[in-house]
Amino acid sequence: MKECPSREKNLSRCNCTYEPCSRKGVCCECLDYHRQLGELPACYFPPEVERTYDRSVARLLKCRT
Repeated sequence: MKECPSREKNLSRCNCTYEPCSRKGVCCECLDYHRQLGELPACYFPPEVERTYDRSVARLLKCRT
């Protein structure tokens, strides 16, 4: 993974609760990873939903309606 010049700034806004994540604060890596899985990253979800680790598009639509 390349160094991200915005990593520290991104970390201050990152709501991901998955602690061993190596992509935390590197948004482009995070987006790429979750897109490959058909998911969205934590920042798309409110905290109570993010903690369930259900990052599916279907779950996002449920919390937006």
